[in-house]
Amino acid sequence: MSSPNFGAAPIADLVRAYLAAEYRWQHNSDWHDLHIGLQAPALELLFPDAGTFGLLSAWNPHSIECAELDNREADRALHQDLVATGAPFLAAFASAPNRSWREPSWVVMGLPVERFDALSRKYGQLGTLWWTTGQPGRLRIDAARPDGFDDDEHVDWLRMAIDAA
Repeated sequence: MSSPNFGAAPIADLVRAYLAAEYRWQHNSDWHDLHIGLQAPALELLFPDAGTFGLLSAWNPHSIECAELDNREADRALHQDLVATGAPFLAAFASAPNRSWREPSWVVMGLPVERFDALSRKYGQLGTLWWTTGQPGRLRIDAARPDGFDDDEHVDWLRMAIDAA
């Protein structure tokens, strides 16, 4: 799926919300933080041979709120697709700092970035998180960078400006 044409202001607002969001993943009964701009040392310790880590969701495609039933069905389909990859993955979530918004997600280990991005696009996700072992986490946005958006060193814009038209 491709991103709809949101226009510059909504994309910029959504990216700012993603940058401010809190991200967590679960191992056994413990929840662990992930941060854009920081490494993921606990994941690297648990999965030393993975090389890459990505956090994605199937909820609310294109960052447009959907009914919970639709979101849960999409999440089940993503879960099945992750199982089919053979890569290890764990439950995760993203939320607003005040918990006014929370979205179940998955953190997957060892997928090539192209396969990860393909899953993200299949489920209409505007934003995902990505780590390479030893490197800070990055926010990957499946849209063109809006004019006037202040550059952030930890954001990857995956579309050329011409694609946004």
